[in-house]
Amino acid sequence: MKKTVFLFLAAAAMLLTGPLAGNLRAEELKVGFIYVSPVGDAGWSYSHDLGRQAIEEMDGVTTSFVESVPEGPDAERVIANMARKNFGLVFTTSFGYMDPTLKVAKQNPDTVFMHCSGFKSAENMGNYFGRMYQARYLSGMVAGAMTKSNILGYVAAFPIPEVIRGINAFTLGVREMNPDAQVRVVWTKTWYDPAREKDAGKSLLDVGADVIAQHQDSPGPQEAAQEVGAYSVGYNTDMSGFAPKAHLTAPIWNWSVLYKDIVTQVQEGTWKSESLWWGMDKGIVDLAPYGPMVPEDVKAKVDEAKEAIIAGDLVVFSGPVKDQKGNVKIAEGEVPADEDLLGMTWFVEGVVGTVE
Repeated sequence: MKKTVFLFLAAAAMLLTGPLAGNLRAEELKVGFIYVSPVGDAGWSYSHDLGRQAIEEMDGVTTSFVESVPEGPDAERVIANMARKNFGLVFTTSFGYMDPTLKVAKQNPDTVFMHCSGFKSAENMGNYFGRMYQARYLSGMVAGAMTKSNILGYVAAFPIPEVIRGINAFTLGVREMNPDAQVRVVWTKTWYDPAREKDAGKSLLDVGADVIAQHQDSPGPQEAAQEVGAYSVGYNTDMSGFAPKAHLTAPIWNWSVLYKDIVTQVQEGTWKSESLWWGMDKGIVDLAPYGPMVPEDVKAKVDEAKEAIIAGDLVVFSGPVKDQKGNVKIAEGEVPADEDLLGMTWFVEGVVGTVE
């Protein structure tokens, strides 16, 4: 009897140091995030960190992040360091991290990498984004209804398709409510520089803009608008607390729905490399609550458009759509392919500025 018990315990010990132990370790997933700006309490990196906090609550998951990582060699070093520390899944959350992520992914085939807003992939690297242009369009409707000068300003980071597409969608929304309005663009060539972003907002206010929108991480442009009694449209998260008298609404992110899905796939062993581009119907993009200055009839019209987008009855870039010179870029009745939207490098009619 004693011998039988001993043999059973020995066999159990062997199991716990063999495949079963490996399975137990596999259930403990370390997930890393890399941010281009400080997490703070608003903006792009903050929106991703809210998603990180959501998956931190999942069983068998621990998370870590590194903030304020410049795009370039520093990013490659940080990404590689996470792979060396046995992170099973790494999210790199800025466009300029694309090539460093791809390089590190090829060197670390046992780690899953997901890059935000890019287009390159590998067997163990996918990419993901959201159809923020849908929420941009809705925010443009609000802004177009609220302008009195018919001049709206847009403080923009870099002239890449992601940003250009957002400006175009915003402008289409503006002109749906106010066909005579124009959107003036100023490039800052930075993702996060509060002082520069605020100064860019001021420059647009100086030329007559009475609504300031943005593709930036800080509330600087909104603060500039509030200081002169103008309106603002935020981005990434609800920034109304920074400029409550100016803030009309904001296109915002909810990364948690996507992050939970990806983590579950990795945990279950079903993850495969793909390009994800989720829309408003999935809940990844939305509008922040309206400011108290937005009239009820405007809210109703925007809410109706939102439901139409979710249902698939309203397609933001459906033709006819003209460029700045009045040339038809998307013919009447046509809907552009995702590839065309993802590679958009031209401005729609109503935008004042260059794509450089």
